[in-house]
Amino acid sequence: MSSYVLSCCSTADLSAEHFAARDIHYACFHFELDGVSYADDLGKSIPFDEFYRRMANGSDTKTSQLGTGEYIAYFEPFLKQGLDILHLTLSSGISGTINSANVAAEELREKYPERKIYIVDSLAASSGYGLLMDRLADLRDGGMGIDELRDWAVAHRLEVHHWFFSTDLTFFVKGGRISKASGWFGTALKICPLMNVSFEGKLIPRYKIRGKKAVIEAIVKKMEEFAQDGAAYAGKCYLSNAGCYEDARAVADLVEQRFPQLKGKVLINSIGTTIGSHTGPGTVALFFWGSKRVD
Repeated sequence: MSSYVLSCCSTADLSAEHFAARDIHYACFHFELDGVSYADDLGKSIPFDEFYRRMANGSDTKTSQLGTGEYIAYFEPFLKQGLDILHLTLSSGISGTINSANVAAEELREKYPERKIYIVDSLAASSGYGLLMDRLADLRDGGMGIDELRDWAVAHRLEVHHWFFSTDLTFFVKGGRISKASGWFGTALKICPLMNVSFEGKLIPRYKIRGKKAVIEAIVKKMEEFAQDGAAYAGKCYLSNAGCYEDARAVADLVEQRFPQLKGKVLINSIGTTIGSHTGPGTVALFFWGSKRVD
């Protein structure tokens, strides 16, 4: 058994079973749906299909990150057990949660000076964040200590590529990512924006692609362009989706066809309620290991 805890936020968008199997602990964000507060607890409080159905029908959503007190309450039981902590946060380009985690860690270091508490910005989101955590679990299980693992995470976090597309622009207009006029014309022309996460950990719209079939081809082309070893890529590939499993399955089928040396089948997860509150239904995201993100 390791002498430290490997930890992240629920926004890494893996299943509870996956987290448990890999011995990765997680702290839950929060969201509101039509004014009622819930934990972002991997679909336990509200099943993902119901959440995205209600969003599509006009329900209002809000999200909130963990506060300092919540991080203290989450971290302290591990410290009381004599365990060190390596916690990776949701990208600082998307959320300010790392600030609360750092304040909590500083307070707890004073109380537990013999313990190590490392907070690392993942610069990642959704199942790309999860893909990074899964690799860290591999390295931990291979015997890597907490200090070396922290340094590895910082050195390699930008090698996780995140590419997203959406077939529904409603929530990108609501969130101010695109204007109402652009949203109206985009919807009329069946434009599907193709986005990625930048080297700063921010979600950036990159291309306007017309039609679902074309954007599915385009997102897999990005994997061909950036994946480690190109078509010979032999790592894991994750997808997440916001209530549009069939679209995610179409991407997975194409990836498995184009990358025959993948490590296992493409894993399809759900985009969680925190990130999904901002992307809305109809979003598909593709994650893989590739060249270092530079823009």
